[in-house]
Amino acid sequence: MVNVRMKAARAMLGMSQQELASKIGVSRQTILLIEQGEYNPSLKLCTDICQALGKTLNDLFWEETHDAR
Repeated sequence: MVNVRMKAARAMLGMSQQELASKIGVSRQTILLIEQGEYNPSLKLCTDICQALGKTLNDLFWEETHDAR
């Protein structure tokens, strides 16, 4: 699943993929793959991303569920 919330949060701060990657100690490619939904980050990496972007895990990584009733 594409992570548009992470990409949007990063864009709202005017932060490039490279800037975010450097801030949390990963490669730009890692950020790209997470945003494209092709890489499932560890909980540690998720929390590092959240701290860097000023967001919570719920804001960026929790899937919204819809009640099918």
